[in-house]
Amino acid sequence: MRPVDLAREHGLSAQAVRNYGDAGVLPPTERGETGYRRYTPLHAQALRAFLALRRGHGHQRATEIMRATNQGDTESAYRLVDAAHVELLAERDTRAEVAAALGGLSGAAPAPVDGRPLTVGELARRIGVHPATLRAWEAEGVLRPERDRATGYREYGPDCVRDAEVARQLRRGGYPLRHVARFVESLREAGGADALRVFLDSWQDRLTARSRDLLAGAAHLDAYLTLLDRAGRAACPPP
Repeated sequence: MRPVDLAREHGLSAQAVRNYGDAGVLPPTERGETGYRRYTPLHAQALRAFLALRRGHGHQRATEIMRATNQGDTESAYRLVDAAHVELLAERDTRAEVAAALGGLSGAAPAPVDGRPLTVGELARRIGVHPATLRAWEAEGVLRPERDRATGYREYGPDCVRDAEVARQLRRGGYPLRHVARFVESLREAGGADALRVFLDSWQDRLTARSRDLLAGAAHLDAYLTLLDRAGRAACPPP
């Protein structure tokens, strides 16, 4: 099989195929009499496996998986695959925590802050906590107050007040502080509770898509490993 034929099958350039071979994504190739590389069905499956793995793992990790596989270091390849599933499970748990926290919030929005930002004491009285609690929340990343340039005192604007109100509700609901911090960060990134609900839906879609991509990559890698085993047995027939 010529490089151009292998490339055409996947919508790639012949140079891209050669680059993947040089990077260790493909197994070693033999050269014909004219010096051109010869690609076999084994190389075709290696390329299919790499492209499938790339969708779920990204280019760098997919390259590392294929390189380890082609070097006979399947233990390292399996570890890289397993690590991606561990990461995905952790992200799935995070999304579930954020969704549960959002569901645990009361429907009432905090009253808007008029005029100047609140001091630490004013905010503490507003939500019924000790000022030291607000400082602890700040250390955990739940709150991000500004500082008065002249005095250095903390100033809590509308966004900070909202985050404090949310944190108070979640803490009263029994959520650990690290979960509260994770939720508030998601709330900030989304731009509010309504936007966060939309964000959670799209997040779930992304998780589902990546799970399918990881499964597809694993299937193509397994097919490639099967071909490698057959090639190894053919090269070393039993006595």
